[in-house]
Amino acid sequence: MPDPAGGEQSLILTQTGQVRIERIVSYGQASPPGFWYDQPTDEWVVLLQGTATLQFTGPASVTLKSGDHTLIPRHVRHRVEAASADAVWLAVHGWSPTPT
Repeated sequence: MPDPAGGEQSLILTQTGQVRIERIVSYGQASPPGFWYDQPTDEWVVLLQGTATLQFTGPASVTLKSGDHTLIPRHVRHRVEAASADAVWLAVHGWSPTPT
């Protein structure tokens, strides 16, 4: 695992064509106040370790614990509201459950 002194760490494990798979170690970091992700591709995430809460525009949020996963459709604005100090994610960007 990377040194927590460096803050959140993201490592691309593989990237081919339209798909990118990365490991993210959060160390308790959350998105900065007022910051929202708005990605051009779908993103499927699984929380491998720890707990985290993702907030979506509007009042919707989802709390994940180790083993939980969710699909974030393209252009759905979201942010990491909270993550435990031991949060480790696997994120698959560009994956889509249906052909586009």
